[in-house]
Amino acid sequence: MAAVTYKNAGVNIDAADAFIAKIKPLVRSTSRPEVLGGIGGFSGLFRPNLRGMKEPLLVSSTDGVGTKLMIADLQRRYDTVGIDLVAMSVDDVIVTGAEPLFFLDYIACGRLDKDMLAEVMKGIVKGCREANCALVGGETAELPDLYAKDQWDLAGFCVGIVDKARFIDGTRCRKGDAVLGLASSGLHSNGYSLARKVFTLKELKGPIGRELLKPTRIYTRAILSVLKKAPLKAMAHITGGGFYDNIPRVIPDGLRVRIRQGSWPIPDIFRMIQEKGGVNEREMFRTLNMGIGMAVVVAAKDAARAIALFKAAKTPAYLIGELVPGPGEVIIE
Repeated sequence: MAAVTYKNAGVNIDAADAFIAKIKPLVRSTSRPEVLGGIGGFSGLFRPNLRGMKEPLLVSSTDGVGTKLMIADLQRRYDTVGIDLVAMSVDDVIVTGAEPLFFLDYIACGRLDKDMLAEVMKGIVKGCREANCALVGGETAELPDLYAKDQWDLAGFCVGIVDKARFIDGTRCRKGDAVLGLASSGLHSNGYSLARKVFTLKELKGPIGRELLKPTRIYTRAILSVLKKAPLKAMAHITGGGFYDNIPRVIPDGLRVRIRQGSWPIPDIFRMIQEKGGVNEREMFRTLNMGIGMAVVVAAKDAARAIALFKAAKTPAYLIGELVPGPGEVIIE
């Protein structure tokens, strides 16, 4: 029997080293002044600037992209799902008012394709730049006995910081507060198991697939900009669970969320899914974001100003509802 090597067992360390060398310049482009060291160590180093903070809180989040990766495979396009990966974590962190500081990625695959993964990294780097979040490290694991050679997955991890006095948790919400909706760029990264059941393989390889592959909107810069000028009482990232499951997570007991249909434009892709799949209205609003990627609660008197500030930050915002007395639930009328 010939001697067994790691390479003929399915793991190519040389390819992994070549991949890391290829992405180092990309990763450096996301650096912030607080980053210490570079890529290649056993851990990432970050020295946060705590000036002006009395009680700094660290805020963390982790997420993935789910079966949207299968659309990327069908389209043979990999430079957008990295943006999705960053967005899913930084937009979870920003709902607390925290500034995302640094990000790490985890890529697992059956066979390391350094050119394909370099395209993925371009997206991760672009997402980090959009969020002003440093990419301080990550892991690429070649796992031939766990994944088929063309199978792979992504996960991301983000850490942010906020002073406790500025922490946003919804406790300041009151009856009569306005609910704003920040426009999404499409499905973002949720509901793809439903979408893949609705559309044919041919459609997913064509223009429909390209529409579904639009990257998730990153709200971080816009929200941080608005927070400097207007008080935001609560924010909910509209991900899996849609309107019904996500918005009540940040609303105090005794308040109900009333959402008015027709108060924002719903992109065509959502109506296509609904009509082609015969999906009922409640299922649509519980599975998909329906054109609203982030819900924001403000005092009614601040609504118009906040909408104008978001518009100035190149993020379309709409007055979509209000808080009324009742059990913690969402009513869509």
